[in-house]
Parts: sequence; C-alpha cells; structure tokens
Amino acid sequence: MSDVDVDAVTGGADAGGRGRRARGVRRAVVVGAAAAAALAVWVAAVPVGGVELVARTGGVMRPVGAVAVVAAALAAGLAGWASLAVLERWLRRPGRVWAACAASLAIASATGPFGAAADAMALVVLLALHAAVAAVLVAGLGRTACAC
Repeated sequence: MSDVDVDAVTGGADAGGRGRRARGVRRAVVVGAAAAAALAVWVAAVPVGGVELVARTGGVMRPVGAVAVVAAALAAGLAGWASLAVLERWLRRPGRVWAACAASLAIASATGPFGAAADAMALVVLLALHAAVAAVLVAGLGRTACAC
C-alpha cells in the first residue's frame, strides 16, 4: 500500500477523479501533450526531414520555428480549455457540444495553410501540425468534461 494521500493528489475528488483540481491537472496535461505533439511533428519535418517550413504571415514569408509551433499549440489548447469551462457553466452535457465545436474549428483552421504555405511540403507539414494538435485536444479535453 502506498503512503500517498489520495485527497491531496486529487484535490478531494471522489474515487472517479471528478474533482475540479484533478480535472484541471488532466486538462493541463492534455494541453501540454498537444504542444509536445506539435513539436514532435516539427522536429520530424524540419531538422530531421529537412523541410524548409516557411509560411506567409501578414503578407510576408517567414520561417516557422519551434517556438511558434509550441506557442500556437498552447494558445489553441488554452482557448479550448477556456471554452470548455464556459460551456460547463451553461450546459448539462458540455462535452458533446464542445467536441462538435472543437472539431468544426479544427477543420476550419486547417484551411489556413492552403493560403499560407510556401510550397507543397510546407503545406503538408502545416496540415500535419494542425491535425496533431486537433487530435490531441479534441480527444483529450473532450474526455475531461464534467457530467454536469
């Protein structure tokens, strides 16, 4: 038997881990995992694969670096977390609504690289980045929704 205080770890959550603190920890892990997934795609494509990842932002072609990739994934994850928290305050079954909205936004955001990518390989990498982040966030955050 372990000497770990379960209430201290879960924030007093019940055995199912439904406490606010435990849910917050799980959501933070999902957001971090989305950023890690994006970074893994970037590393595989740019330093390892040799793709010159350049995208048009503000009418200027700029290289897409690791910091930008992680920052964008974190911003998307935190926005998803915030929107899920808002839905939990107003809806009885926020998880389904959030997942449908998040999936729709992920599809819509995937149209951005078509106008921004410098070439075909950059387009493939940008789409892979979008897909990796969306897959982790939709699957991961959706599972943390409360059954209000």
